[in-house]
Amino acid sequence: MTCTETTYTENNGVPAVDSALAAPALTGPGHFTAMQVRDGRVRGLALHLERLDAATREYLGRAGLDGERVRAEIRQALAASGRADASVRVHVHWPDGDSRATLKVTVREPQVAATGPLRLISVPYVRRTPRIKHLDGAVQNRALDEAEAEGADEALLTTPEGLVTEGAITNIAFWDGEHVVWPDAPCLRGMTMALLEPRLPSVRRAVTLGDLPRYRAAFVTNSHGISPVGRIDDVEFPVAREFMAGVTAAYAAVPWDAV
Repeated sequence: MTCTETTYTENNGVPAVDSALAAPALTGPGHFTAMQVRDGRVRGLALHLERLDAATREYLGRAGLDGERVRAEIRQALAASGRADASVRVHVHWPDGDSRATLKVTVREPQVAATGPLRLISVPYVRRTPRIKHLDGAVQNRALDEAEAEGADEALLTTPEGLVTEGAITNIAFWDGEHVVWPDAPCLRGMTMALLEPRLPSVRRAVTLGDLPRYRAAFVTNSHGISPVGRIDDVEFPVAREFMAGVTAAYAAVPWDAV
């Protein structure tokens, strides 16, 4: 099978040929990870496997997840889809009575980060169990819909007191002229953030909406990559091209791991 704009899905290594087979991994408690694959390789593969294992233990309350099984099912789905370059998601559920986790692997066309600069609108909302990439994201999705309805590209989530936490589907970082500042607040530590943070002059610091004018630049990260931010609410950020070139170069230096 060769994909064009379709999504190819397998449940426990079995092709999901209709909606009835594709649906189970979208209901009930579950978690997932999302990755970009190029030529059968992934940046930070070990981090993805660690995320799935840890969330299976903490969020589902089960034994850990076999990373080799995850890799094998990703490889199989990629081969069956006819894609060496792809966007891949691995969803994990563990139905009561089952002796092992249910893995749903989806494969679709590869994605790249928006070139930006992006416009963000702040929305007061803190995700439930933010450190887990779980599937209970209805309110989070509504925050993103609200931002898009106002012409923005992304929602910037904050506490009711205005403490910046993360984007609806991104992490955010700021440049103070010396350090890359990652908000010290409850959030999902995304894979791109995890790979970039040790490769940049990073610090963790509480950031409030009132602090935003102090920063010289901002950018967001997610599984698609890195995008500069041009505006948050009424605060404008110039695109610091030299700084962003350094961030992009640091990310480009991250090795790709064979699935």
